[in-house]
Amino acid sequence: MKTFTLGGVHPEGNKLSRGAAIEKFPSPQIAYISLSQHLGVPAKPVVAKDDKVKVGDLIAVGEAFISANIHSSVSGVVDKIDDYIDTSGYKVPTIFIKVEGDEWNESIDRSQDIVRDIKLSSKEIIDKIKEMGVVGLGGATFPTHVKFMLPPGKKAEYLIINAVECEPYLTSDHRILLEKPDEVLIGTEILRRALNVDKAYIGIENNKQDAIALLTEKAADYEHIEVVALKVKYPQGAEKQLIKAITGREVPSGKLPIDVGCVVNNSGSTFAVYEAVQKNKPLFERVVTVTGKTVGKPSNYLVRIGTSCSQLIASVDVDLSQIGKIISGGPMMGKTLVSTDVPVTKGTSGILLMHTGESSRSLIHNCIRCAKCVQACPMGLEPYLLSAASKNEMWDKAEKAHIMDCIECGCCQFTCPSYRPLLDYLRVGKRKVGQIIRNRAK
Repeated sequence: MKTFTLGGVHPEGNKLSRGAAIEKFPSPQIAYISLSQHLGVPAKPVVAKDDKVKVGDLIAVGEAFISANIHSSVSGVVDKIDDYIDTSGYKVPTIFIKVEGDEWNESIDRSQDIVRDIKLSSKEIIDKIKEMGVVGLGGATFPTHVKFMLPPGKKAEYLIINAVECEPYLTSDHRILLEKPDEVLIGTEILRRALNVDKAYIGIENNKQDAIALLTEKAADYEHIEVVALKVKYPQGAEKQLIKAITGREVPSGKLPIDVGCVVNNSGSTFAVYEAVQKNKPLFERVVTVTGKTVGKPSNYLVRIGTSCSQLIASVDVDLSQIGKIISGGPMMGKTLVSTDVPVTKGTSGILLMHTGESSRSLIHNCIRCAKCVQACPMGLEPYLLSAASKNEMWDKAEKAHIMDCIECGCCQFTCPSYRPLLDYLRVGKRKVGQIIRNRAK
């Protein structure tokens, strides 16, 4: 069974919602649509107070190279453009839309018919992905069109679709594979043509045997697409680890997947690409897993962007007095919500409600020099050293020890017997060192 070779851990899967079919979640009464829900520069609004909008209308333009268009997820009237809290805990520019009905932009194909014939050229595909505001839905929210605009002198050999979903609890990608397999395969073929490569792989972890069997059967009709079953091991879904597992190639320190001839795209994003190119549908809704061990109804919802997380939480039968922490994403890489009023964004893969006993941190002890964090690190780093350098603001030392190679997977903290907050310090150090590097380049 294929996997990466360095580090990794085996947290309990807790895929409690894997059997829950995707349900359409009701539209909110007010949509809070953030202008900073993608990696890069915030989008610039092209609507103003009292403007009427339909579902799918362009409301903000990503003008910078790394940015993304934003479309209305609802129909109604723009109430205001003001700051509003997001999952980071900070207030960011947000478009407030009062919902009136559910009128869609007429250019969107709302039929259930599967469109298999791909008519666009490589450049036209990339332009359409950009126009429709598609970003990475695995968490990073990197604008998808930028990933497929290869730098001069770079050539892609392989397209890899990341359907691993190794993060515990989350099942949104798994449900998309089971319920939209044809669309995912067509989306894969669209991206393969956009890159002009001969081979595309769809990597799926071995704990999703139903998805592996279904996609393998249907991929038989696609000459250039192969489904690859992968060993269950976290963080199998990280880009560099996935590339190593499938192709055997290693992305060098400081380099990108394209430097070894690979481009990786999330399976949920691949479905969004199908809808963008074949249905002219912008990315204004996504599948969100709402789950937890004390949740009475773990669910996978198709949610309009801008819906308040509090509405999702209220729908799953949970006693909030027993909940100690609410996380956007999964337990390994997710971020704790400071408020349930934050809106769903393009990057909201899940909402995890952890009961008090499960979410409580253990008493921190001194490092015992066991090196378990080093053994677990899939990037070959020394987390104990990097966390100490970050804690003591030794930024030069942290940079020389390759803190920017950290993928923030949390393996180090998960395996630490002294319960040290290694990931917390690594995140702080990465932000600071990254800022220093950017200032140096000016």
